Amino acid sequence: MLQNNPELKSQIDQLWDKFWSGGISNPLTAIEQITYLLFMKRVDELDLKKQADAEWTGESYTSKFAGTWIPPEHRAKLNENDSEDEKRRKLEEAEKHAIEKDELRWNRFKFYSPADRMLQHVQLKVFPFLKDLNGEESNFSHHMKNAVFIIPKPTLLVEAVKTIDQIFAIMERDSQEHGQAFQDIQGDVYEMLLSEIASAGKNGQFRTPRHIIKLMAELVQPQLGHKIADPACGSGGFLLGAYQYIVTQLAIRAGTTDLAPDEDGFTRTSVAAALTEDAQTMLQNCLYGYDIDGTMVRLGLMNLMMHGIDEPHIDYQDTLSKSYDEAGEYDIVMANPPFTGSIDKGDINENLTLSTTKTELLFVENIYRLLKKGGKACVIVPQGVLFGSGKAFKDLRKLLVERCELKAVITLPSGVFKPYAGVSTAILLFTKVWGPKEKVTEPATEQVWFYEMASDGYSLDDKRTKQEGYGDLQDIVAKFQARNPETDTDRTITDESKCFFVPRADIEAEGYDLSLSRYKEEVYKEEIYEAPEVILERLIQAEVGEIGDEDLAKVQSGMLRELLELKEMIG
Repeated sequence: MLQNNPELKSQIDQLWDKFWSGGISNPLTAIEQITYLLFMKRVDELDLKKQADAEWTGESYTSKFAGTWIPPEHRAKLNENDSEDEKRRKLEEAEKHAIEKDELRWNRFKFYSPADRMLQHVQLKVFPFLKDLNGEESNFSHHMKNAVFIIPKPTLLVEAVKTIDQIFAIMERDSQEHGQAFQDIQGDVYEMLLSEIASAGKNGQFRTPRHIIKLMAELVQPQLGHKIADPACGSGGFLLGAYQYIVTQLAIRAGTTDLAPDEDGFTRTSVAAALTEDAQTMLQNCLYGYDIDGTMVRLGLMNLMMHGIDEPHIDYQDTLSKSYDEAGEYDIVMANPPFTGSIDKGDINENLTLSTTKTELLFVENIYRLLKKGGKACVIVPQGVLFGSGKAFKDLRKLLVERCELKAVITLPSGVFKPYAGVSTAILLFTKVWGPKEKVTEPATEQVWFYEMASDGYSLDDKRTKQEGYGDLQDIVAKFQARNPETDTDRTITDESKCFFVPRADIEAEGYDLSLSRYKEEVYKEEIYEAPEVILERLIQAEVGEIGDEDLAKVQSGMLRELLELKEMIG
């Protein structure tokens, strides 16, 4: 993770300081502007890499920076009734505004001087080009329509460009020296930027650590062809996690053997260049994200595009509202939906049956609705969802046990989401069996697998420093894949065994309580203590040693006198 590379962290801190001193003190505004610059850099880097790969393999590739670009406001607007002369005149007029795309590359404009020239070029040409990168009708351009480039000072832009170049150089070196995928390190940089948003942790919105996303991907195992969604996607971390898992599995099946586990024990690659065109197209069309914050939608789109996903399907949408009517659409849902918040009762989708305005409950029910029959979900919830006594809490847990096959409840230590929040959370893994309107003839869940995570491989304080080993991450994956309800019945939690099965009947008897503490058995270790006189004698000898060879009879006060008196009392 980023915090383990002090040089990289220092550069990020410097970048923030430059934006602050340059007049952009709002963290959300700053991250938007920094993201635009990262995006400019990454688009150029990816394009150059694809050109090099095409030359190596002999395949054809058309650079994004080949030819000219005409800004949308200057493009010829041709009508069916235009004469040939009129069409030609409009096209010629439009061509007057054509810009050589090669001049819009990061590796070209970063050398522009003086600084005023660079700022004007980026504001008036480069940024509008990036907003139009996928065409006027694309989803990306639609959400970028209102985006503005507001870096106010030429010197700030010059310094920011230099720092971002240094950041990319450090990332490249780190990826080569430590075996991490370049995109993963870049993800750390992006996540640190996100962590600086002033509102992080408010209204239940905060970033999910990348290693937790990888753990959840291992549990749900998305496959090529699956339709995958995150109904509260933020910056797109879960969609990216699913994408990387699928690409990695395809690479392994294709015979790739040089993939090494990362610092958390997961094997990942983001390189999709070896995929067939059909597989790449299928992969591009399987990821769907929604968020109610327009800024986060733009950040999510750019995040996925920076990782090689050319046409992300991320849209502005309140998935709990009446305006969102999708149901039974997705094979996989991975999410860390906002909680500790509420929604206006009058705006809740009428298909949601829970009598509550609590978003942590409504989102889980909505995720159940979004799944196809047989579809799987892996969702983070606050632990209060597991044992809350209100009717809506119980109704949701009953739905998960009866209408779904609730496969696993994995409790996480409270420090996992620090420094954003110290809330205790859990991962729910379930498969949809019965539809919302179907009559349940037999509850879908027979046994629920519980695991108590003690460590995720990082310190549980605000610093979240990497510890030696993987914590419980790889143990969870191994134990879940090898779980056996016939043998995993011992409910005592030890260092070696942190998991067990609980039959549905026991859960029903407890009012559908899903808290692990309700079912685990405490282990009481018998302690054998020395006799009081032995302990007293040891204390007396310790005191005697401190006063040296003095006559004990002369000791009239202090602890030694009191100990001697106590010894006489007990004989």
